[in-house]
Amino acid sequence: MKKLVELGIIVATLLVSNACKEKIQTQDVAAVTPEKVIEKEEPKPLSDQFKKYWYNGTAEITSYNLQQARYGELRQGSAVMVFVTEPFNTTKQVKADKPDKTSVPVLKLNSTKKFNTGIYPYSVMSSTFYPVGDNSASLKITNTVQEWCGQVFSQLNNKENFEVSSYSYFESEGDEKLTLKKDILENDLWAKIRINPNALPKGKLTIIPSFQYIRFSHKQLKAYNATAKVTNNDNLTVYSINYPELQRNLSITFTTAFPHTIESFTETHASGFGANKKMLTTKATLNKRIQTAYWQQNRNKDLHFRDSLGL
Repeated sequence: MKKLVELGIIVATLLVSNACKEKIQTQDVAAVTPEKVIEKEEPKPLSDQFKKYWYNGTAEITSYNLQQARYGELRQGSAVMVFVTEPFNTTKQVKADKPDKTSVPVLKLNSTKKFNTGIYPYSVMSSTFYPVGDNSASLKITNTVQEWCGQVFSQLNNKENFEVSSYSYFESEGDEKLTLKKDILENDLWAKIRINPNALPKGKLTIIPSFQYIRFSHKQLKAYNATAKVTNNDNLTVYSINYPELQRNLSITFTTAFPHTIESFTETHASGFGANKKMLTTKATLNKRIQTAYWQQNRNKDLHFRDSLGL
């Protein structure tokens, strides 16, 4: 049975990593420690349940109905989370085309939001590459926001410290490079919920808020004091983070049982500027969820899959 499970993982890794139509090699999904990343912990072992779900040749795609706070008003829109496993090249800090023993297996989250502010649309996307071994912060995080005023882009690389590059059309934010010490990254916590929710950080902490929040609020990118807690409600668990200095609260609701799917989330904070500034709550509620090899479904005949997601 064990050999069959391992064979299934190898086949699934080949399928998932061939999204760019390139041949690759495979590896043991829990055997590699990030090279270039200063961490002491060994990768946590993966259960057969985890391997069966996350290495079956598909991605998990979830759509959400979105109410997004922006400029002091709530906007209707949609959000999508795509979770998928893939190998990561720690030297080049990119997905590995040809994995070898130095590649790190990650659970990648591509999270998107789309909504309109009056006449013009917003498109937001964040990507995190979190080791499935749950022994390191994300190896890389990117965030981009596009709207008719312009676009902004941020990238964090996990090296000896967190190395961040940031680009913006705002003069005051311009092109920046900064180094941060390794505090908890809010962007990481979504993947950590899926891998090992029992190890979510709790109590009084210092956390670097999500890149999207930093962009929308124009706050300094740094760690802020926060308090985190876990609340169990029957079949659901709520993970909440409160940032007193930012007057911001994030709550993520997920299924207590594996695979710990994210069912909804809320984010309360000040929205708008000047006289339009007020406390509002962004809400995302589950719409639909599918598991599919979306990278192979890029033809017109595959448009029906969007209906399956309610998009």
